[in-house]
Amino acid sequence: MSATKQPTILEALARDAALVLKSLGGSAHESTVIDCVAALRRQRGEPVGPDLGRLIVEAFQRYSEWFARPFGEGSKRWALIAEPA
Repeated sequence: MSATKQPTILEALARDAALVLKSLGGSAHESTVIDCVAALRRQRGEPVGPDLGRLIVEAFQRYSEWFARPFGEGSKRWALIAEPA
């Protein structure tokens, strides 16, 4: 019997951010992604804490194989460069 591994909060947020970016054409400002992920989580009845923005930025950085800053470091725009498997 194999147990299904639950994604970490950062992985779950990274997947949500990828979904949001894909729906927005592939890239968007960080604040737009945060707002959309918050709305998505509320729709699913999941908690949205005050640290959501910080966690999403951490997820962008942790899952750098999925996301990039198309205008370079210091930019607040993020792009989806690969879809999560």
